[in-house]
Amino acid sequence: MQTIHGLGDLSSRVGQVLGTGEWLEVPQAMIDDFAATTRDRQWIHVDPERAAAGPYGTTIAHGYLVLSLLPELAATAYRVEGTTTRINYGLERVRFPAPVPAGSRLRVTSTLQSLEPTAAGVRIVVHNAVETEGGDKPACMADTVSVLVFGEPDEQRAS
Repeated sequence: MQTIHGLGDLSSRVGQVLGTGEWLEVPQAMIDDFAATTRDRQWIHVDPERAAAGPYGTTIAHGYLVLSLLPELAATAYRVEGTTTRINYGLERVRFPAPVPAGSRLRVTSTLQSLEPTAAGVRIVVHNAVETEGGDKPACMADTVSVLVFGEPDEQRAS
């Protein structure tokens, strides 16, 4: 895990890799739970017998499941010290170039694309490339947009 020491350190890393995270397994039970929550029960995700005869030879994770794992994956890649709040502002350019077979392991490499001061703090865009262990293409590529607020909570209430 890479530690970024405050706003100055973060500002100096635009265009650089912030970190590469730890591996996270995506078991069938996680896929089934996601299917139940989202009500997306397409056979390619939840029917191992039918999926065995399908295009991937097994069930695969939902693309949106992989996308939803970005916060957990990124939390093992890097952290920014000195923030009091991190606000999810949105996503840009999300793609799912390769399937994630059930039981696969994923990790993310996060690169700081841009940093822009705002009234609330700084808006950052981080490019995230999620790889599947042993895969030849990324499973997911997404640019996350976040607002980071730095300083002590009491300092922010006073300003």
